[in-house]
Amino acid sequence: MLDTILGHLISFIEHVITAMGPLGISLLMAIESCNIPLPSEAILPFAGYLVSKGVFNFHVAAWAGAFGCVLGSIPSYYIGYFGGRKFVEKYGKWFLVSKKDLDEADKWVEKYGDWAFFICRMLPVIRTFISLPAGILRAKKRFFFTFTFLGSLVWSYLLVYVGVKMGQNLDAFKHLWHKFDIAIVVICFVLGVAYLYKHFKHLKDD
Repeated sequence: MLDTILGHLISFIEHVITAMGPLGISLLMAIESCNIPLPSEAILPFAGYLVSKGVFNFHVAAWAGAFGCVLGSIPSYYIGYFGGRKFVEKYGKWFLVSKKDLDEADKWVEKYGDWAFFICRMLPVIRTFISLPAGILRAKKRFFFTFTFLGSLVWSYLLVYVGVKMGQNLDAFKHLWHKFDIAIVVICFVLGVAYLYKHFKHLKDD
């Protein structure tokens, strides 16, 4: 059952990118950044595979991914920015953000400054949900979106490169390609479940 669902998800990702090109990469990455856990770990390696076949330019694929991340971060950031902490206290459970999540985000920003957003953009699962707390914390827009882009660009280049290398060694990986994507999605699913457990525990404590 799970394999079937994940297989459909992978097929959906591949279809969107194949049909829409770099725009499809941006669209899928924007969805991931809108608090919707659509794993970039499955999106970008497939884009890299197409790069290895000459369908896309390597840099275009990576920049399309980073641009999509910034685009998807905008609505989440402004929901948090205008909603504030009271918004989280009332509606945070629908966005998977609790008061304790905000307190932890405060500590990250206090410790690392605006670089915290750069770091978070390279952390699986967390990267999907960071924009809402950033808005609530009133992170300066120019710094938040700049570091979001830079962190996402590094992340995009890394995962596209993984896909390129797999595509260049297709004979060795062809039997593992879908298994690799499914394994990545499963790992993200497990991390997501762990995040949800922690999140709902925080809500209960709140």
